Amino acid sequence: MAPLTLPRTIYDETHELFRGTVRRFLECEAVPEHDGWEHAGITPRSFWLRAGQEGLLCPHVPESYGGAGGDYRFLAVLGEELARAGITAANFAVHADICASYVLHYGSEAQKQRWLPAMVAGTALVSIAMTEPDTGSDLQAIRTVAERSADGYRLRGAKTFITGGANCDMCIVAARTGGIPGSKGISLFLVDAVLPGFQKGRSLQKLGLKGQDTAELVFDDVALPRDALLGEEGAGFKYLMGELPRERLAIAVLAVATSQRAFDLAVEYTRRRKAFGQRILDFQNTRFKLAEIQSDLLAAWCLLDRCIESHANGKLTVPQAAAAKLWTSELQCRVVDTCLQMFGGYGYMLEYPIARMYADARIQRIYGGTSEIMKEVVARAIDAGD
Repeated sequence: MAPLTLPRTIYDETHELFRGTVRRFLECEAVPEHDGWEHAGITPRSFWLRAGQEGLLCPHVPESYGGAGGDYRFLAVLGEELARAGITAANFAVHADICASYVLHYGSEAQKQRWLPAMVAGTALVSIAMTEPDTGSDLQAIRTVAERSADGYRLRGAKTFITGGANCDMCIVAARTGGIPGSKGISLFLVDAVLPGFQKGRSLQKLGLKGQDTAELVFDDVALPRDALLGEEGAGFKYLMGELPRERLAIAVLAVATSQRAFDLAVEYTRRRKAFGQRILDFQNTRFKLAEIQSDLLAAWCLLDRCIESHANGKLTVPQAAAAKLWTSELQCRVVDTCLQMFGGYGYMLEYPIARMYADARIQRIYGGTSEIMKEVVARAIDAGD
């Protein structure tokens, strides 16, 4: 059964040349080492340095800060190729797509000069800390505080579920300033990990994505200089909302590309595996399930391409990104589950990629805003007539 495809018109020759570079790099530098990273629970810094040397970490950063000055499509290519290769250990999206964009969009010139070249090179790894033990998706309820001092701010509080927290050299921290409740009292800070009081807590043991270090962070009266403030005081929630479409689109890219990989693995396995004297692919149930997945993938790629194009042109809205994240992440979990079933008992064995994909997929419906929050975002847009 030949896979059905539609021509993708959002990428030009430059994007495809970049795709080839990414694919070759991952096949040589990541695929052979990935199992070891999962056992270790962290991706070594040496890999980040090699990725930086190849120009893969922040391709959208302007040349004046060490990047290639590419558009958003280069980040989408990077996400697609990581999923295609099955590389979940190194979360490029958090470091390159999300964190670099915060610095680029809201940072002062001094902040950009200090952090962006190092992020491009992989010599400074950056994470973002929003979630707290008692807040989850409710960012307006955060309790971490940054109180003004004579020299700047004093940062106190704790964050959890921080991707890249154990490896980070700098963390973008959301904290409450000015004693103001709700969204208007939230500010963002660039917190250097070497500052006294910045404590990296335990690395968390997760169901999936085991090669990504996920940590608890504690800020014990960290003295921050005034220039640690990112953008304007009290504007942090606005910045977070402004960047959420980008984050949710990155999750959608991973969801669709991973669904495609699960389908491809299932097709390959059912073609060669036999049961009751015939290929598994020859059973009508298998063929119909694969036909359903293929049809869903056709729709998913079309939706994703339209969203990538819209975001590259600055037109992707918060409700549109929420809808894309909702549908594609739910699709990923359904596709991986259906494909695993075709592997029978082998699908439950971790030596088979489909088993690890099953565990990895579940978080997609939680981080970046749960599916329930995405439904609320879309429903509010409906109610408002947007």
